[in-house]
Amino acid sequence: MTPFEHEILSDQIVFTHEVPARMPIYGEWSRLDERLLATLPERPYTHQAEAVAAARSGKDVLVVTGTNSGKSLCFQVPALAACMEEPLARALLIYPTKALAQDQAARLQKMGIDLGIRISTYDGDTPKSHRSSIRNLSHVVLTNPDMLHTGILPTHAHWTKFLKALRVIAIDELHAYRGVFGSHVALILRRLLRLCAMHHNYPQIIAGSATIGNPEELFERMTGKRATVVDHDGSPSGKRSVVFLNTPQLPSGERLSTNITVSEVLSTLVESGVSTLAFNRSRVATELVLRYTRKRLPESLSAQVESYRAGYTAKERRQIEQDLLKGRLKGLSATNALELGIDIGNLDAVILNGYPGTIASFWQQTGRAGRGNRDGLAIYVAGDNPLEQFLLTHPSRILDSRSESVSIQPSNRSILSAQLLCAAHERPIAPSELAEFVDGALDVAEELDRSGELTFSGGHFYYPAYDPPALKVNIRGAGRDSVTLRVGQEEIGSMEYERALSQAHTGAIYLHRGEPFEVIELNLETKNADLIRFTGNYYSQARVQSLLEPKMPIKSKSVFHLAGCRVTDLVVAYAKKSFDGDTVIDVVNLDLPEVSFETVCLRIDLPPLELDETLNQQIGGIHGVEHAILSLAPLFAGCDRGDIGSAWFTHFVDTGNPAVFLFDRTPGGVGIAELLYDRARELVRAALDQVQQCGCESGCPSCLYLAGCEAGNEQLDKLEAIRYLGRLI
Repeated sequence: MTPFEHEILSDQIVFTHEVPARMPIYGEWSRLDERLLATLPERPYTHQAEAVAAARSGKDVLVVTGTNSGKSLCFQVPALAACMEEPLARALLIYPTKALAQDQAARLQKMGIDLGIRISTYDGDTPKSHRSSIRNLSHVVLTNPDMLHTGILPTHAHWTKFLKALRVIAIDELHAYRGVFGSHVALILRRLLRLCAMHHNYPQIIAGSATIGNPEELFERMTGKRATVVDHDGSPSGKRSVVFLNTPQLPSGERLSTNITVSEVLSTLVESGVSTLAFNRSRVATELVLRYTRKRLPESLSAQVESYRAGYTAKERRQIEQDLLKGRLKGLSATNALELGIDIGNLDAVILNGYPGTIASFWQQTGRAGRGNRDGLAIYVAGDNPLEQFLLTHPSRILDSRSESVSIQPSNRSILSAQLLCAAHERPIAPSELAEFVDGALDVAEELDRSGELTFSGGHFYYPAYDPPALKVNIRGAGRDSVTLRVGQEEIGSMEYERALSQAHTGAIYLHRGEPFEVIELNLETKNADLIRFTGNYYSQARVQSLLEPKMPIKSKSVFHLAGCRVTDLVVAYAKKSFDGDTVIDVVNLDLPEVSFETVCLRIDLPPLELDETLNQQIGGIHGVEHAILSLAPLFAGCDRGDIGSAWFTHFVDTGNPAVFLFDRTPGGVGIAELLYDRARELVRAALDQVQQCGCESGCPSCLYLAGCEAGNEQLDKLEAIRYLGRLI
């Protein structure tokens, strides 16, 4: 394979790392029915054998191994074995996405036919005419947290037979349950276990996860139980080449956008016959890479490249998955929706359009190339921003560091309130039961009683209405209802309310499978956006202003403080950026409602201003400190850039001195600010290192400039930023 024949690519390679091939290590199946053994590989990998043995002895089990290591068998085998030994037994397999559950069902059903075990998926696509028979007759049900939350638990009276006989609960891709989503799912699992306990049934839990920093802690926070951890990976893997690629530098000193560079790499690989998946950090980037790639390719090949992301209809996503699996597609531009284990065939190469947010995701995505014993190629394309450039010069931060911990906060008050309402609707809650949820649950229940959302009577908290509150709770975000996107009468997608304010406002350009559409009206009352096809040569990018109101510190160490705060976001304008080079053509003001929320922040106190002729430079230094630490914060918090916001003050009212703030963008916070507080000094040190080593004179996109800066990267002073960062250390 010679993917870098094109001059623009080979000249930009900064670093190459070889992950050696790994030979398989085998174990032995034990205590399994001969009929089940006949459907399994003759020899299991060691982690499969160990996990199944632990599960068969009745333990709760967590399997922590890499991509394509066969984790699924670790919970599928115990589930099938339980149903074979006890004809009335049931198993519930939970997957983070509907697509992954349906993909796994196709394989599992083949095993079930030979064993006389009925296996079904139960999700939003399941016809209503089939649901009753699935509830009553299926031995193994595959679902997702959304359906468990809205379609199973609120109607648990119809699931009595199933819940009484539920022996195994499996949770696949446990590492995917982070932040808001993971916090909701932790409480949904407690709702499920609570209803099982009502029938005097206590099922075992088996989970699978990619390598993360805190597997045992995450399992316990998700389920309230302790697990036997199996983390010795016995599966084989081919050699994988990991290439760190910088974007080409333009005559202006700026670098070419990663979207254009990734399209160059993707088109080169597709033309070379290399089956390739490009991972992108956003929906817009996914669509732009597809558009640019198709323009680079001859017409005969452009149809063999597609895009894949959330927001497409289920029918579109299934068709794209099948086209890739069957080899009808040679290239795919996708978000991290394909990071999980959906079977999309054997890929030769993957491209990472920027750092995906966590070390775990980096290895999950690179692990999609070269399945089984096949060799693979992974290309990380660094963007023109401080974090991406920092990783190019510090590759050990990824290659030698262990995967970071996954953070969830089921005690987040807004999340806990919503889930307690759902639990009380399913069955009145006694105060003694609230200890089974999380710390603070009783306090929150009493607040809901005072507000009238719950009613305390006869020693229990009741939900005082008939309609299930679960239908109003969005477990994948902290936002309100979703907005439907329509072209005429045809629905082409959807997005969360808050996302729609910045991406589906009137005048926004919405990209769908590489084709642009213009939003002609966003109706926030009906939650609809009307679009028409767009023939212009630009796309849109919203400009958001965030106002921060800090509160008293929760805890402090030196100049670093963890505190509460209130954030108000307002989409004030959008820029029209040309498709051919990201040039800003125009900026259009907007008048949209603001969104406010309470959250948690890290406050960093800076030395007082010196009131002399260098005052403007000092202010530029404070602004520079904000940019420097914000740019690297995702690396230390193990999260996406969009999960963290920032602000700076020249005179913070509580101290009279300058201060910089980093805040968790999730209402109530999900632990990001706490992680930054714990690693604050390390973060400042890395920021100083990045700014100092950059060869520019006064600041540039590689050290201080940030694309989302509300001030347009004006009034930044590199030397003063270095001075402030040095004094903090």
